[in-house]
Amino acid sequence: MKCSAHLPRSGAALMLSLWALFLLSALIINWALDIDSRITLSGNASRTLEAEAAACSGAEIALDPEVESGDSVLQGSLGKAQTYHAQITGEGGRLNLTWVVAGENPQRLEILRKFLEAKGVDLNERERMIDSLLDYVDPDDLVRLNGAEASAHYQPKNALLQRIEELKEVKGWEEFTARSDWDSDLTLYSSGPVDLAWASRDVLLSLPGFNEQIVDRYLELRRGPDGIDGTPDDPEFQSLDQVRVALGFSPEQFAQLSALVGFKDKIVRVVSVGKSGDATRTVQMIIRKTGIPQMIRWKEL
Repeated sequence: MKCSAHLPRSGAALMLSLWALFLLSALIINWALDIDSRITLSGNASRTLEAEAAACSGAEIALDPEVESGDSVLQGSLGKAQTYHAQITGEGGRLNLTWVVAGENPQRLEILRKFLEAKGVDLNERERMIDSLLDYVDPDDLVRLNGAEASAHYQPKNALLQRIEELKEVKGWEEFTARSDWDSDLTLYSSGPVDLAWASRDVLLSLPGFNEQIVDRYLELRRGPDGIDGTPDDPEFQSLDQVRVALGFSPEQFAQLSALVGFKDKIVRVVSVGKSGDATRTVQMIIRKTGIPQMIRWKEL
């Protein structure tokens, strides 16, 4: 009778022991999972840092005044899993809006008008966008025919654009700036005139005297056999006059463009992509590439 009286207590003790063991196992498993999660997070953070370092390394190499677009040193590796690929493009190939609106020069404004036409913007919208932009950057409150000055729901800056993203705030530009890659042909940082060594098809079509046949023939020649600008197979233009010949313009025709175009602007854009495992980081620099490079803008993308 005495032994049978202890059986329930022994069973309860066993159940409590098993429950305690279960809880301890759960805690150990949870602890192990937490450590594994922290290790994974630490590994991801480490790879992200390595990718950023690789991107910065590519950018530093591109800063060298002797390094040019297409040079093999613009891509490489820092280790088994870390790589970088930097690209140099001429900032002057983009349309400089600060240069366009300065002094309200009719020839420059016509370039913007034709550029918007090349981008598929209809006539009325083009006039509205240009007048609104001029109202946005000028210091007065006089409204242009198709423009927009201060109202209850709109306040122009009345100062020059400092960042290209400010264009989103200009009345009439909402639809255009909502497009993907809307700013790929625009800048505020070049020297001004359109750089014929880098200008895109749409920017070239915006210049007086240029048509699709002239532009397509020139781009085919400028880009070389691979059809890509800034690669080793591109022909070397040594002067603006060589570009004139490639375009098929007479000296007299080209003279009319002299104030609107340039060649090999010293301001360039560097985009460097760094990778480490599955982590990727991209940095963008706009620099004046002279004897001592001058940083104009740095941005992480």
